[in-house]
Amino acid sequence: MKICFLGTGSSAGTPVIGCRCSVCSSRDPYNCRSRASILVTQNNVNILVDTGPDFRYQALREGIPGLTAVFYTHFHADHINGIDDLRAFNFLQREIIPCYADPRTAAELEKRFQYCFLPPDPDWTKPALSMKAIEGALEFSGLLVQPVPVMHGNLPIYGYRFNDAAYLTDLKSLPESSLSLLGNLELLILDCLRMEPHPTHLNLEEAVALARRIGARRTLLTHMTHDMDFSSLAGGLPAGIEPAYDGLSVFL
Repeated sequence: MKICFLGTGSSAGTPVIGCRCSVCSSRDPYNCRSRASILVTQNNVNILVDTGPDFRYQALREGIPGLTAVFYTHFHADHINGIDDLRAFNFLQREIIPCYADPRTAAELEKRFQYCFLPPDPDWTKPALSMKAIEGALEFSGLLVQPVPVMHGNLPIYGYRFNDAAYLTDLKSLPESSLSLLGNLELLILDCLRMEPHPTHLNLEEAVALARRIGARRTLLTHMTHDMDFSSLAGGLPAGIEPAYDGLSVFL
């Protein structure tokens, strides 16, 4: 299984428009972060998690050849507003692409992007998607996808487990019932917004504490703001915890 970090940034991305801080002005390419998303690949199955506003650029950068399905974590703009660019894969594949989400996110997407969920036109020139609300695990040619409920402040959303890896972004807390879904992980990908506390996201201290509690063999931090300088962060983390960066690929 391969996991590619399409983006590791927060809702504003890094650099932030109009900002001249040291991270936004940095020449370190690891400080250039597009909106958070991953691509999970195994046995010719390509699972995309979220379609942020940078999805077109991310797909071109990584040369994504096709998509099997799209899983959404929640309905905030930085995780959904690139949905129209899925039409390129409809055109290439000549098939409807299935999308999956928790029931509220599924309803929000169908409401906001109604045109994407209509029957395809003859030339496949617009998005042709199907939306399915899920509450349990699904399997794609040996790739098991398990929803993991987490709390984004007061908003219940989904993280996902993919075989021995888990992707938990945009969370502040983890229900006890979800902890049992995260045992024996090779890789944990975890939200880590900034140094200072935030009402709906983990900060660095909270992310490290939760990573230790879950106990994955390796933890990679994502969804980071311009408060996070890559080299400074990488040099100060405990063993087994690292910052991710755009374009990073991990093989399990």
